[in-house]
Amino acid sequence: MKLATLKNGSKDGRLVVVSRDLKHAVDATEVAPSLLSAVETWSDCAPRLLALYDQLNDGRAEVAFDFDQQDAAAPLPRAPQWCDGSAFLNHGMLMQQAFNLPPLPEIETVPLMYQGGSDDLLGAGEDLALPDEAHGIDFEGEFGVIVDNVPMGCSATMAANRILLLVQINDVSLRAMAPFEMKRGFGFFQAKPSTAFAPVAVTPDEIGDAWRASRVCLDLALEYNGQWFGDPNGAEMNFGFDQLIAHAAATRRLSAGTIVGSGTVSNAGGKKGSACIAERRAIEAIETGAPKTPFMKFGDRIRMEARWRDKSVFGAIDQRVVQAIRPGQGD
Repeated sequence: MKLATLKNGSKDGRLVVVSRDLKHAVDATEVAPSLLSAVETWSDCAPRLLALYDQLNDGRAEVAFDFDQQDAAAPLPRAPQWCDGSAFLNHGMLMQQAFNLPPLPEIETVPLMYQGGSDDLLGAGEDLALPDEAHGIDFEGEFGVIVDNVPMGCSATMAANRILLLVQINDVSLRAMAPFEMKRGFGFFQAKPSTAFAPVAVTPDEIGDAWRASRVCLDLALEYNGQWFGDPNGAEMNFGFDQLIAHAAATRRLSAGTIVGSGTVSNAGGKKGSACIAERRAIEAIETGAPKTPFMKFGDRIRMEARWRDKSVFGAIDQRVVQAIRPGQGD
């Protein structure tokens, strides 16, 4: 099943069911007004949404319309929580080697995770409006999951059964700001502006055997300013989403609609490229002694898309970086 949110002037948008080929959609507000509402009442809504999905794919939906990915909001324009992991240890090891960072304790047994802002999640075609190129603007290609209610202290096995939907993410980072914030001991805040999402959230069965061991085992193809940048596969997660959810819920309950991210998709060996500029810079530093690839400038564009059996799964993230208009400018 594929679900999306169309902008309608409300905070949570309008829920639609999207066809498997992403070409058509049908209104689903008779089932639930928004995806957040549907997730919060999933046991009741899911069978009814699935019936609409079957009708749409079979050509039996009465009022289907063309689906425009660029008109979609994030599947959840706002969420109860956004918890982002760093589950690909290859990414961290490259950064550590390139920039002589100290090793982190228990890195192979305890996942890294931070809590990001979840009140302003961006759609796939929305510009990344940011204040200053000097902040080190970077994209980060990730996969993520949307969960049902998760009790505190749940096991990874229980957590796996609480995964409702899969999503594709651009977790924007401001690399020049991150070291200062981390040194102060309270983690990321200003270094993590609004996160963007591909247009469509999908149930795990939509990717067949590419969903295994609580991992999205798909290539994530990235094009930066029209050039290939990488196509790393999500199978190399050192911690599955079940483990990340259990980690997040160790001392708190997770509300239905919480999003858990994988961290930057990263593959060992270098042949699959990278899913963020920082990792490419790390590889350059290791190989040549200094990074060469600059961070993003205003006007730069990033495109990300995952495919299964040569079909787009989530739709594409396709975003341009622009300079933010400060309050009072242009009045």
